[in-house]
Amino acid sequence: MKTTRLIPVAVIAASCAFVSQAALAYSAGDTFVRGGFAKSDTRSDSGNLGDADLGISSGETGFTFGAGYLFHDQIGIELNSSEKIEHSLSADGADAGTIDRMPVNLLVNYYPLGGLDSRVQPYVGAGLNYTRFSGEPEGIDARRSYGAVGQVGIDLAVTDNFMLNGFANYADVDSRLSSEGERIGTAKVDPMTIGGGVTFRF
Repeated sequence: MKTTRLIPVAVIAASCAFVSQAALAYSAGDTFVRGGFAKSDTRSDSGNLGDADLGISSGETGFTFGAGYLFHDQIGIELNSSEKIEHSLSADGADAGTIDRMPVNLLVNYYPLGGLDSRVQPYVGAGLNYTRFSGEPEGIDARRSYGAVGQVGIDLAVTDNFMLNGFANYADVDSRLSSEGERIGTAKVDPMTIGGGVTFRF
């Protein structure tokens, strides 16, 4: 391409980039949805099942999804969850079956660059985790868990409405294990979840 043609192309490209950049700022009233995949690592000390040490498998992956709303340029709320994640259980190293875990997190997020024209939008959040357990081994009931959750994340804008997302969160998840109404142990999960995906902003 001739130099005389490169100049107007460069000007147009720069103008488009400027206009796009000016529209990338997070601002009050924005709504977003997220989707992706994440890997969860559980704590090494997973509690007890009767007199045996309980083991909960780590490194499980699953599909994650969520939605949020900014009521201020720098502050918003987010509700996120994932598909059921199956963990293998062991008691003193022996196979004890499997259990399914489904988390739901309600968080308040802070966006330090909210309101500023930036393609990179980091955030931190804190809130409440609710975890429902199902598919327990026969004769065992795992009680639902309520606890604190915190997260850090980042959105990288590709267009005005499409972003790449990465995040990590940690939740306090403990479940009381019982059999025929009698407590027989405690499952301490406390998952650290790291994932990535996409964010669509409206």
